[in-house]
Amino acid sequence: MSLDVYTAATPNGWKISIMIEELLEVGVDLPETNMHSIDLSRGEQFSEAFTTICPNQKIPALVHNGTALMESCAILQYLGETFPTGLFPQGEARWRVIPWLYWQAANIGPIFGNKLSYTRYIADATEEQKAHPIERFGREALRLVAVLDRQLQAHDYICGDSFTVADISVWCWVRSWKWSKIDITSKPRVLEWVRRVRARPGVERGISFGVPSEEIDQFSEERKAQYRKNGARIASNNRLPTDV
Repeated sequence: MSLDVYTAATPNGWKISIMIEELLEVGVDLPETNMHSIDLSRGEQFSEAFTTICPNQKIPALVHNGTALMESCAILQYLGETFPTGLFPQGEARWRVIPWLYWQAANIGPIFGNKLSYTRYIADATEEQKAHPIERFGREALRLVAVLDRQLQAHDYICGDSFTVADISVWCWVRSWKWSKIDITSKPRVLEWVRRVRARPGVERGISFGVPSEEIDQFSEERKAQYRKNGARIASNNRLPTDV
């Protein structure tokens, strides 16, 4: 049975495209994999077809062997358990990794995401209204970066000397630190980890999904303007349906 991935060029979406490329990189014989691009700016995530697959109406989603999954970290765990490699350790060792998936989902993702939204996207609020959330999410983002920095004191990767799904999950958000205006330059270990993960061939291929190759690491001014426009539309309160 094929793997059908419904995704977009966002941090949560890139988690899955990177995971697939990393599985291929270590020699896993994956079934036919189909990547379906969901246009968030056009509201395709709210379509009946996508909602049937993903009741929460957010990317990414995965369908495999008749099973539909939502939530990026759950999908990472599913792929890790279904196609066992060192990316998702088995047995008791998996408990070194799973808490960091939860940490990302409950902390890094929401905090970095909200900091980005208030900094770059939200247009239906005044600068005065945005000031407190920008400061609040910015301070918490720096605290989380410090947590990550401590975790990287003794090892190259979050869970030890080997690259795992924990690194995929966290890195996809932390790599956007400049775009989110979260200054991590005081944490050289984190910066080096960001570069180390970025240098992996599987990561290179994974983050190329939905983005021109020349803009993987630096958006053009035209794309920045497009993201701001689309982001403002997506982030607007008027775009949030209440009867799903």
